[in-house]
Amino acid sequence: MRQLKRILALFLILGLWGGAALAANPHTEYVQGEFKTGPDVTRVCLDCHEQQAEDFMKTSHWTWALEQEIDGKKVAAGKRNVLNNYCTQIKSNETSCNRCHAGYGFEDDSFDFSDKTRVDCLVCHDTTGTYVKGDAGWPAEGLNLLRIAQNVGAPVRDNCGACHFYGGGGDAVKHGDLDSSMSYPESKTDIHMGLDGQDFSCQSCHVTKNHVIPGNSLGVSPGAASQLRCEDCHAGAVHQESRLNDHAANIACQTCHIPYYAKEIPTKIWWDWSTAGDDSRDIIKDKYGLPLYVKKKGDMKYGKMVQPEYAWFETGEAINHVRGQKIKDPNKVLMVAGPTSTIKDKKARIYPFKVMGGKQAFDPVNKTLLAVHQIGDDGYWTTFDWKRSAEIGMKAAGLPFSGEVDFIETRMYWRLNHMVSPASEALNCLDCHGDNGRLNWKALGYKGDPMVNPKWARSK
Repeated sequence: MRQLKRILALFLILGLWGGAALAANPHTEYVQGEFKTGPDVTRVCLDCHEQQAEDFMKTSHWTWALEQEIDGKKVAAGKRNVLNNYCTQIKSNETSCNRCHAGYGFEDDSFDFSDKTRVDCLVCHDTTGTYVKGDAGWPAEGLNLLRIAQNVGAPVRDNCGACHFYGGGGDAVKHGDLDSSMSYPESKTDIHMGLDGQDFSCQSCHVTKNHVIPGNSLGVSPGAASQLRCEDCHAGAVHQESRLNDHAANIACQTCHIPYYAKEIPTKIWWDWSTAGDDSRDIIKDKYGLPLYVKKKGDMKYGKMVQPEYAWFETGEAINHVRGQKIKDPNKVLMVAGPTSTIKDKKARIYPFKVMGGKQAFDPVNKTLLAVHQIGDDGYWTTFDWKRSAEIGMKAAGLPFSGEVDFIETRMYWRLNHMVSPASEALNCLDCHGDNGRLNWKALGYKGDPMVNPKWARSK
């Protein structure tokens, strides 16, 4: 029966059935029936696309972990076990966090990663703009799954953006260079994706093969080798001025061509969990109309048209913080994700970063960041009991908890690749080499500005 359906689908696609004309959308003719659940849809997709499902299930969008080398060790790291300084981690919070997982029903460790029917085809292939995911990745209630399934197609920006624009609990919260303004931006926001510019789709750069989407975030996959480079398209002597071309050995293209991020929508740059739970605090909003304090989250800060921070980076030379990992010095700011390269690394170049700061809960006895249970009737956002919430979260994570909760300042680096400005708005010489240049030369390992003294230049 499955083979017959495949043949029928092929005939419909090629317009060969009874001499019929080529269907505008063959899925409309082929996909029929009543769909009550997401897996009901996927079962029909598998009639023709079983290989695609198997390919997808090998990717980190499905596994939420990736084999990689971090700090000299081979590890499986990803959203399933790393920490950040936003909502911090997913353990015991799966029903909420996993709304962005491209599968159905990822509620806890019992999720069957081998079950093809749990693959959510619609989240990437919906073209109606009506598909929304709910708790644990199940389709939200009230959706017309038949209509959505009949109108699947190649992903558009909003398919990717459904998760990547709204990470961290809201529009523009996490990345700084990815938010809803990138759905249909002007070229001044992003010259590549601007409707009046190149009008690229996401996959114009993230060229996908067998459902593997190249490009890895430092936040979850710092040791992964899948990184896109501007030189993939812009190779050779791309500037008319040779001095600018010479800079490419030390300066990443993004450094000059992404002078600001969060151009249209403010992004979160500080989140202090240590102040959460205070009923006496008044709600005060910043100049963007965003709250500076929320009882269940603590103090926050936002920025718009933010100037990046700069650091050396080379593919694979970065770290993140995995659940259970020991904190070496609780009295110092902990980098939960970021680059480890220095001026001495010959292949490293200076890149722009969004740096997210804040304070988050840790166990001062065991010296580990805490997996805190946040959602539901017994979660922190209901009880405001740090100790009880940590007990639940750490038990779910299979990690020891001393019973004590303290807070540590953390930093997290997000490499900037989007919101590329037009060439006319790129940085000029004095933006870096002027009296008030934006580069901190000594922090980067230089004795000073190498334009002032050529002896201070990086050795080749």
